[in-house]
Amino acid sequence: MSTATDKPAAAAPAAPERGDRKRVIGVVTSDKMIKTRVVSVTEQYRHAKYGKYVKRTIKFHVHDEKNESKSGDKVLIIETRPLSATKRWRLMKVLERAV
Repeated sequence: MSTATDKPAAAAPAAPERGDRKRVIGVVTSDKMIKTRVVSVTEQYRHAKYGKYVKRTIKFHVHDEKNESKSGDKVLIIETRPLSATKRWRLMKVLERAV
């Protein structure tokens, strides 16, 4: 028969950690809406069967609270909770200004 050993209770985390949010770099293609930008993200991947490199461009609607980005700017966006019917991303910072 085994005897129970006294082990200190594992400390519970003080607050649950927020999940890692996706971060993407893209270019602002439209700044015509108030507090909303359309950001195009181009990714390049290798085709599984043919081995050729393929470009794919995805457009995201991004929340820009201060209207600080303009068309042509290179920006860093982060995933967030749904803010409207189409907005699921938030502007984190402007990396490069358009010339």
